Formats: sequence, C-alpha cells, structure tokens
Amino acid sequence: MDAYDVIIKPVMTEKSYAGIQNKTYTFVVNKDATKIDIKNAVNKIFNVEVEKVNTLNVKPKTKTQNTKGGRTIGKTSSYKKAIVTLKADSKPIEFFENFK
Repeated sequence: MDAYDVIIKPVMTEKSYAGIQNKTYTFVVNKDATKIDIKNAVNKIFNVEVEKVNTLNVKPKTKTQNTKGGRTIGKTSSYKKAIVTLKADSKPIEFFENFK
C-alpha cells in the first residue's frame, strides 16, 4: 500500500487542535491500514519521526430527516481514525502550524 493511499485527510476539530502543541496529530486513514503502515506513511510524507500511533474505528451514526414525503432515515459512513504522536526531538508537521 502506497503512503499516499494510507492517509486520506487530516481531522480538523477543536480536540485535534489542542493536541498540536503536544505534537499529536489526527488523520482519517484507510480502513485496511495497520499501525505500522500509518507510521511509515507519516514518516515518508511529512519527514518526521513517529513515537506511537493509536487507531480507532468510528461507527456510523443514524440521521433522520423529516420531509414532505415522510421521514427519511440514513446513516453516515464509518471510517478509521489515527492519532499520531511524534517524538519529542522531531520537528512539527508544517501543514498544521497555521492552525495553532
């Protein structure tokens, strides 16, 4: 699996912004990616040293919408999220520096 196929996009939430100061970054990743794949992808793409990777599978949520034709029920998509912590002596990821 190519490094650019592993990482799909960064997660931009208030909680992920709080982790930037501690060199902790959050990404949406491929569902089939392992922790080792994620670590190697972050190392290759951003030229940093990863200390640890935590992953979690986000389950879909049910959404309802009332319309003229009646109630519509659907679900959001499920995805895998990775929380990556860099080593203390590693440089920060430049992409996230604008969001501090």
